[in-house]
Amino acid sequence: MSADPKALQINVMGREFRVACPENEQKELLEAVDYLNKKMDEIRDHGKVIGVERIAIMAALNIAHELLSTKLGSGFDIAELKRRMNHMETVLDQAMLDQGKLS
Repeated sequence: MSADPKALQINVMGREFRVACPENEQKELLEAVDYLNKKMDEIRDHGKVIGVERIAIMAALNIAHELLSTKLGSGFDIAELKRRMNHMETVLDQAMLDQGKLS
């Protein structure tokens, strides 16, 4: 898989956009688009906010609040967890390599 950005066609609330995205991250981007569309649909369906731009801003604020609540509220930082897991994987790979040299 290439890490070079490729244009990906996405749809947010009926509007088409082309987004540059590395091929190995396209699945995550499409999941993010689905999540954003669901949040925007919820806001639209409640009928208190009118206009796609206002709905998008409200959705962005809600998602940012969710992120900050998760990071700050519980002290859980997904990015830090991923960094630690990557480090652990590197350490394990090195240990396995060293173990193979002992044989």
